[in-house]
Amino acid sequence: MYQKIQNKRVLVTGGAGFIGSNLCEDLLKYDNNVICLDNFSTGYRKNIIPFLSHPNFHLIDGDIRNVIDCQTAVQDVDIVLHQAALGSVPRSLDDPATANEVNITGFLNMLIAARDAGVKRFVYAASSSTYGDSEDLPKVEDLIGKPLSPYAVTKYVNELYAHVFGLSYGMETIGLRYFNVYGPRQDPDGAYAAVIPKFIQQFMRFESPIINGDGSFTRDFTYIDNVIQMNHLAATTEDKSAIGQVFNTAVGERTTLLQVTQLIQHHLGEFDPKISTVEIKFGPSRQGDIPHSLASVDKAKELLGYEPSHDLASGLKESLKWYFI
Repeated sequence: MYQKIQNKRVLVTGGAGFIGSNLCEDLLKYDNNVICLDNFSTGYRKNIIPFLSHPNFHLIDGDIRNVIDCQTAVQDVDIVLHQAALGSVPRSLDDPATANEVNITGFLNMLIAARDAGVKRFVYAASSSTYGDSEDLPKVEDLIGKPLSPYAVTKYVNELYAHVFGLSYGMETIGLRYFNVYGPRQDPDGAYAAVIPKFIQQFMRFESPIINGDGSFTRDFTYIDNVIQMNHLAATTEDKSAIGQVFNTAVGERTTLLQVTQLIQHHLGEFDPKISTVEIKFGPSRQGDIPHSLASVDKAKELLGYEPSHDLASGLKESLKWYFI
């Protein structure tokens, strides 16, 4: 069992989103006062409805691009878990200006507000997209390439700002480079839906999923519980050598897009045999995508005590239970 955030006042930005709402739910189990800041541009009120009546849950309907909202949200806060962002490589290619405004200006607003409020620890969602065109496998935190999308640029700039705020103001920041996170509450709809929830929904509708490329691209798919663990560990660590660092948040397993699609189909076929007959199709590769992704989690294990609780097979089984409820 790993160290948990307990009896703290915790701000979760983007708390109505997929990852943020799962964090809020988990934090409430440990007697934390949880503040959720969200403007509901990509998050959903339905994700936090179960928490609205909880006496330790507080919703701020606000935007990280608004300085006043940021200042209000961090009042008397011990820990910030910054999840708010406009995700998706394709979205950033379609609208780089808004990606920059939210992911960089919004991030800077939160850093300044947290600094001025004397927040003890600032843990933020970084991204595996930061590895860019680096072909090294597994991905090691100190070896990155050039970004391949506006989104990747914004997430790398977050790391640079966090580093500078640590040097300049003594802020305790830790970044978590998320690798292809999936799990309950992940939105399967929309043009920018992640592959696992999108394909689950398509199979359940007996529609053919379309893989971008020939299916040989690889990813380190990471179940939400592993992400929750890393946020707890980053927020509570007393190891000074971990402060100011960035950590891969993954499993350390490499799976092709075709393999994960076939695995989804196999498990869903156990619920409905008709799904096993659905054809898997292939389309053009997507601009800005990293061909191969595999994380080294050695640094997280060594400095934070991280031990992934779910591999792809066990994580998918948990996810499918939620989609069938």
